[in-house]
Amino acid sequence: MARRRSYTSASVQRQRQAARANAAALRAQAATRREADRARAAYVRAAAAQDKEHKRLYAESRAADVAAANDDLGAKVGALQGLLAATLSVDDRIRFSSLKQPPSIPPWGHGDLEQAEPAPVPEAFMPPPPAGLSKMFGKARHEQAVADGRARYEQATEDHRRRQEQRSHALERARAEWRAAAALRQAEAEKQHQEIDAFEADYHRGDLDAVVSYCSMVLEASDYPEGFPQQFKLAYVPESRQVVVEYELPTVEVVPAVKTCRYIKGSDTVTESARPQAQIKALYASAVAQVAVRTVHELLEADLGRHIDTVVFNGIVDTTDPGSGRRVRPCLVTLRTTRDVFGELDLAHVEPLACLKHLSAGVSKSPAELTPVRPVLEFDMVDPRFVAESDALSQLDQRPNLMDLSPTEFEVLIQNLFTKMGLEARQTRPSRDGGVDCVAWDPRPIFGGKVVIQAKRYKNTVGVSAVRDLFGTLQNEGASKGILVTTSGYGQASFQFAQNKPIELIDGANLLYLLAEHAGVEAKIVPPDDWKDPAADIPESTP
Repeated sequence: MARRRSYTSASVQRQRQAARANAAALRAQAATRREADRARAAYVRAAAAQDKEHKRLYAESRAADVAAANDDLGAKVGALQGLLAATLSVDDRIRFSSLKQPPSIPPWGHGDLEQAEPAPVPEAFMPPPPAGLSKMFGKARHEQAVADGRARYEQATEDHRRRQEQRSHALERARAEWRAAAALRQAEAEKQHQEIDAFEADYHRGDLDAVVSYCSMVLEASDYPEGFPQQFKLAYVPESRQVVVEYELPTVEVVPAVKTCRYIKGSDTVTESARPQAQIKALYASAVAQVAVRTVHELLEADLGRHIDTVVFNGIVDTTDPGSGRRVRPCLVTLRTTRDVFGELDLAHVEPLACLKHLSAGVSKSPAELTPVRPVLEFDMVDPRFVAESDALSQLDQRPNLMDLSPTEFEVLIQNLFTKMGLEARQTRPSRDGGVDCVAWDPRPIFGGKVVIQAKRYKNTVGVSAVRDLFGTLQNEGASKGILVTTSGYGQASFQFAQNKPIELIDGANLLYLLAEHAGVEAKIVPPDDWKDPAADIPESTP
């Protein structure tokens, strides 16, 4: 019985131990699972946090892109609004010295040839002195080694001399080539400097081509925003001291069609709000006006030689007519102004469109819709090729010279011209200054009426008194328009007097163009050396 109880007690004990071990194992497994669950939860939280951070950074990046786009839109609009202001702080004059290019001397690339190779030293070829038993038994062997070392030294010295001689020759050749190249570059620079000096002298002398080139450089140097063509044609009429510019304007697309951008985080999209059409039209009209005023300002401010008294500006757009699909070049703004009138403006405080109105400019009623205006002067009428001639060419030129015609022939020519242009012209009386006076009728309804025409063959600039005389005749005759034609040109006082009056002034280049265009007469204007302008008519009335 005792053994059985003992056996039973041991069995129970083993079962209890097994149960405890099993419980411990279960607790360990549970702890492991809890640890794994905590690890998984931590990973999930970290992944969620990382995903949230990524989403935050992405949203911030998208918002930053949109903000940058809005800043860019604002900058473009600001640049359009500040076209005139941007040029007022700039010195538009071109210094001729700045056009001179320094000689582009080639670099010296042979420094290695200038470094001499160290000469061999005898010690490097001699054997070490004998030591120990060699002093007694190796004397002959040492002397032979010394002799061999001396021979190697002499050979090395000869090889060094030969290499140095080759280096010296190569250095001299390189120096000669470099000097020749440097002299060529220096000569090219000196030639370019001489050309600039000649250009400067021609410009200050008032040479037509030099003045045109200088003015073109001024306009080319003007810094406009992206989207502005900066293409133009420019002519100069020395007789009138007048510059005529046909300037290509940007299309309305230069105004951003988008007003603002907005990022919607929930849908991860960017929406754009369109700029109102009224705002687009206003911005474009202002830009067109600013380009006109800016161009006149740049030309007059840069006029170092004081060659310009009058500026004519025609702003055109080279585009496609949306109605016809054909290429068109409507004129959107046109003006003629003088240095004195323009100099009275305070450009830092003007409103561009109001400024053009003050200058009596013709401005499109709707530039964005390409509504054209009639240029105050067609550019083709001032083509400098009609006037500029060399002596050699003039000898071969078979075109009739208007200055060689008799007064009667000149009268017939002028009357025929205006008849070809659609007027009914007849002579009224001979002019006391050798010109042509006639009255014509424009048969067009509404715009037509009586027209007084005066033509004067002059070599020198026509004075303002002739324009006053024409205006007085116009009033006395009850005419609706007066036209003054001359073979020379007009000063700024004449243009100022004619401004806002029904008077049209046609100079020599204009006359040649009109003769070729309407009468089929290719003529030239070359006053004889002994030509003297007739005494001017005495004005019948001075307004």
